[in-house]
Amino acid sequence: MAKTVWTVDQVHSEVGFSVKHMMISKAKGTFDKFDAVIEADVEDMTDAKIEVTIDTNSINTRNEDRDNHLRSADFFDAENHPNMTFIATDIKKTASNQYDVVGDLTIRGTTKPATLDVTFEGQSKDPMGGATVAGFSGTTTINRKEFGLTWNAAVETGGVLVGEDVKIHFELELHKQG
Repeated sequence: MAKTVWTVDQVHSEVGFSVKHMMISKAKGTFDKFDAVIEADVEDMTDAKIEVTIDTNSINTRNEDRDNHLRSADFFDAENHPNMTFIATDIKKTASNQYDVVGDLTIRGTTKPATLDVTFEGQSKDPMGGATVAGFSGTTTINRKEFGLTWNAAVETGGVLVGEDVKIHFELELHKQG
């Protein structure tokens, strides 16, 4: 099968994260605005073109004060860096529906390599409109300090307010174009 252009169904997709909070729990959130350019044969993603753009202003942790702090220069500096991006540079099939997607992740103007563990969840016809739909899920973990997200505060019991490792997860529903 030839490469096909796919678009993200925003209603049925999510980009989220979790990070240790006060060393005892996790703070979780999503980015509500994101998009992707994907050209692929979903049955064999090894030569796919994948470019993802996430609007840092769309961060949503269900706490307005925390979201505003995360948008500030202490973290994402969304005024100067309104987007973070991921551009795939190498894709390896690791099992029948599993891939390691290696690429350049750019956050706050800093680009570092990142590897996403991606699962092809399958494809189907949308009964509401007949479009071919494909599903993907994935995870990765990054060290936020490597991207200039270094703000922190000590807690009285020892440790810090915000952990270094950020777990990123996504669920994408893609619609075949053409």
